[in-house]
Amino acid sequence: MISNRDSKFIKSLQLKKFRQLENQFVVEGAKNVLELIQSELKIISLFATANFIEKHEIELANCQASVNEVKEAELKKVGSFVNNNAVLAVVEMPTVQSLDASKSVLAFDRIKDPGNLGTVIRIADWYGFDQIVCSSESVDCFNPKVISATMGSFTRVKVHYASLSDILPKYNHTYGTTLQGDNIHEIHFEEPAIIVFGNESQGLDDALKPLIKQEVFIPGYGDAESLNVAISTAVFCDNFRRLLKR
Repeated sequence: MISNRDSKFIKSLQLKKFRQLENQFVVEGAKNVLELIQSELKIISLFATANFIEKHEIELANCQASVNEVKEAELKKVGSFVNNNAVLAVVEMPTVQSLDASKSVLAFDRIKDPGNLGTVIRIADWYGFDQIVCSSESVDCFNPKVISATMGSFTRVKVHYASLSDILPKYNHTYGTTLQGDNIHEIHFEEPAIIVFGNESQGLDDALKPLIKQEVFIPGYGDAESLNVAISTAVFCDNFRRLLKR
């Protein structure tokens, strides 16, 4: 059973100001929680249905927090997603170390959509980027919709928030995605690099462009105006890894 006190607390963590105040966030759904249990993140409390507990007895043996058995209806009442019928965890926010400029990083200028940020975190994980940096105006990476869209990759990819104009000069190889620039299929990329993606509707901030040494575009063959930022990230990462100068 979820007490009234726990219920109110979990619901409060849907808001950024309370997540920051409590230094905690919520993870929902079987896939994300199972990834969480295997990670180094600290679970404060975990609420799961009898079916989930029975099905994942071995995995839950590694959980450092006590497991509270609850009804499906209780999870749906306190969580962000009505289709979560398995498990919910309250987690301590990790301490993010300084950005490691010796490794390539993906950067996002004013990314606003939670689903987009969650998806690019998952893409970064797939292509071996274990850190990304977002401008301070970007959506909170601990937003429940962001966490859900990562499908567990939030446990492996660290998200930094910083002024991109301060970060870009730390890299010798700086690439920015634009509708102009050099064809991505003809570039031999170099590491360590920072690859900057613009805002979903406005593109790259003009103030950042002088700090980017090479603008890159993804050629299109149809009539669409542009690509979704998550799609652009996947295409860019694939070409970056394939065309990397060895």
